[in-house]
Amino acid sequence: MTLENLFAIHKLQRFDSHPAAIQRLLAAAERNLLDAGIVELSTENRFDAAYKCIMQCAMIGLWAHGYRTATHQPGHHQTALQVLPKTLGISQERVVVLDALRKKRNLSDYEGDVISDSMVETCCQQAAILLHETREWLQQYRPELLQG
Repeated sequence: MTLENLFAIHKLQRFDSHPAAIQRLLAAAERNLLDAGIVELSTENRFDAAYKCIMQCAMIGLWAHGYRTATHQPGHHQTALQVLPKTLGISQERVVVLDALRKKRNLSDYEGDVISDSMVETCCQQAAILLHETREWLQQYRPELLQG
């Protein structure tokens, strides 16, 4: 399914991003990844910070293409992750891993499931990789969004 198709079925909205907005969200993702590394925090808070970094990178990918998720629709996190192959060129195999982290986050947030140290480590690793890939994609395909 294309981004245009998702727009047509109201999963995405048009969005006019500006370099300053992209840069602010990129900086927020970087801060969240740093916060995820604070070992004095609970595993749940570290996981949430790393997951937030992942979602911010996914949003940057959408913004760079002139879209954002329709947050009034259920499943907007899932949509943002599922389009990563189209927005940032992330492999479908990686999306499966990122979606598993989304599901774990939902279980933790809404059912109180415990987050293990290994799950935090996985989420932090995936967030760091995605943040790096996001920066590289922007530099290669949309460098004007990193200037100014």
